[in-house]
Amino acid sequence: MDGRRMTCSAEFLELLRGAQAELDAGFGAADAEAMPDGAVEALGEAARRMWDNFPYASPLYAGQMLKPPHPVARAAYAMAMGVNPNNHALDGGRASSAMELEAVAAIAGMFGFSQHLGHLTSSGTLANLEALWVAGQLAPGKVVVASSQAHYTHRRISGVLGLGFRAVGVDGRNRMSVEALEDELKRGDVGTVVVTLGTTATGAVDPLDEVLKLREQYGFRVHVDAAYGGYFAVAGNLGAEATAGYGAIAGADSIVVDPHKHGLQPYGCGCVVFADPGVGRLYKHDSPYTYFTSGELHLGEISLECSRAGAAAVALWTTQRVFPMVRGGAFARGLEGCHRAAGRMYGLLGQSGAQFVLPLGKPELDIVVWACAGATVEESSERAQRVFDEAARRGVHLALAKLPVGLFPAGTWREGETVMCLRSVLMKWEHEAWVERIVAVVLEAAAGE
Repeated sequence: MDGRRMTCSAEFLELLRGAQAELDAGFGAADAEAMPDGAVEALGEAARRMWDNFPYASPLYAGQMLKPPHPVARAAYAMAMGVNPNNHALDGGRASSAMELEAVAAIAGMFGFSQHLGHLTSSGTLANLEALWVAGQLAPGKVVVASSQAHYTHRRISGVLGLGFRAVGVDGRNRMSVEALEDELKRGDVGTVVVTLGTTATGAVDPLDEVLKLREQYGFRVHVDAAYGGYFAVAGNLGAEATAGYGAIAGADSIVVDPHKHGLQPYGCGCVVFADPGVGRLYKHDSPYTYFTSGELHLGEISLECSRAGAAAVALWTTQRVFPMVRGGAFARGLEGCHRAAGRMYGLLGQSGAQFVLPLGKPELDIVVWACAGATVEESSERAQRVFDEAARRGVHLALAKLPVGLFPAGTWREGETVMCLRSVLMKWEHEAWVERIVAVVLEAAAGE
C-alpha cells in the first residue's frame, strides 16, 4: 500500500443509497428531477479540479488538521441535503433541530455539564465569538486574557466585540503560565480567562484545574477553547497533567469544540455550550416571520447566526449513534491511538541521533513538533524548510510552525525568539500503524536535504 485509500467505496455508495431510499419513503413518490445537459461533464471537470489538493485522506498526510469525515457522517449529510433543512427555525428544520438538541446534549454530557444551553455553529471561530460575546455582556468593560499560544482568533474576536484583550505568557511546555495569569488577575480588570485544551500549534493543554482555583480568589469567567482537543475528554491514556485539566472541564462557564475536527464531521460544524442556561436571555429578540409555528425553543433564539445547515446536525447525530462518546468505546480508542502515535513519533525522532532537537516535553495530545539541529536559529529554520520540501517529494506531508525557542532545551541557540519547526498532526485513527513509515521518510529527507 502507498498510503492512499479510496474515499468513495462501493460500501459507502450502498450506505447512502439505503439512507436515501428510507428518506424518500417518508415523503411519498415524487418524479425524479432530470439532470440538466452538461451536468456529467461539469461534475467530471470539478472532480478533476479537485486533484489539485494534497492527499488528505492518506495516513502519509500528517501536516495540517485535515482529514475526510467518516463515511457515516458523509452519507448522513448527503442524505439530509436532499431536504436541505435550515436549523435557524423549526419551520425550516423540525427533525434536524431535534437532532441538533440531542447531539449537543450528548456533547455537554461528555464534558460533565449537569445542565446546559448550546447549539451547533458553522465553525469554531463563530462558537468562540458567541462565548466571548456572552462573556462581554455579563462583564462589560472587563478584559479578556488568553495565553500567547491560544488561537489568534481570540484577539481578533475581542477586537470585533470591543473587548480589551491581553496575552499571557506560557511555560516551557507551551501551556498558559499560572504565575503570569495571576499577575494579570491582580490588575483587577479581567472578566474572562480563555483556557485552551489543545493548542493548534503544539496540542498543549492549559492547566484548567489551576485556573479554576484562581477563579475562587479573583472571580472571573472561564471559557474553555477546546475546538481542537475537546474530544480527548473521553481518552483514558493522557498524561497526569492533561488528565487533571480535562477532569476539571465541568467547572467551565462555556466550552467550544469542533466536531469537524476529531468529531469525524464535514467542515461547517462547530459547537458552543454554556453551563448556565440562563444566558439564553441575552439572545432574546423578535422576528416577524420565522417563529410562528411552535411555542418550543427555536435554535435561532439562542444563536448569533441565522441560517445554518441542518444537514450538519443530522450528520453529527448519526455519527454519535454509531460512535458514542464514552470511555472505552471505539471512538475513545481511536483518540487514544492518535495520542499513542504522537508519543511513538516523539520517541523515534529522539532516537534519530543529532539531526533533530525535540521540545522539553512529550506530546500531550496528538501533535508532534520538532526542530532541526543547527548552530543558529536561521540555520535550523532553513533546514526545516528543506526537510519539509524533501519529505513531500517522498510522499510524506508535514507542516511548518514558527514556535518559541523556549520550548527547547536551554542553550540550544544563543539568540532568537522563535524558530521554524516541523510539525505533524496525527489525528487519523490509522496513523498509529503508519508512524514508523512516516518517521523513516522524515529521516531520509533529513539525510538527503
